[in-house]
Amino acid sequence: MSASLEQEDIVSESKPVQAQPISAPTVHLTSLPDGPPSPQLSSREVEVLLAWILSDTKGDVCRRLFIAPGTVNTHIGRIREKYSRVGRPAPTKAALLARALQDGYISLDDI
Repeated sequence: MSASLEQEDIVSESKPVQAQPISAPTVHLTSLPDGPPSPQLSSREVEVLLAWILSDTKGDVCRRLFIAPGTVNTHIGRIREKYSRVGRPAPTKAALLARALQDGYISLDDI
């Protein structure tokens, strides 16, 4: 009987503990750590790449930027070549988007 009284005393004297929130540090990467270097894209290449990512077709890019279809293809081709040269091929539109985000050429707010 005394054991159960001791347990009741312990329970009645316990107080709730306020948990402290844990916050993880925010890390913003502009390039891959310890990885291959980022290619050096020109501001025009970034502009064309972003327009292409935001468009359904390359024709939409032509109308938006007032350039010819061949110019769009040339810019996209050069961007792909630059990524291949640094060992990070980007054969698809999704891969180019991922690379541009990883390298800080565009942000999620841009898209």
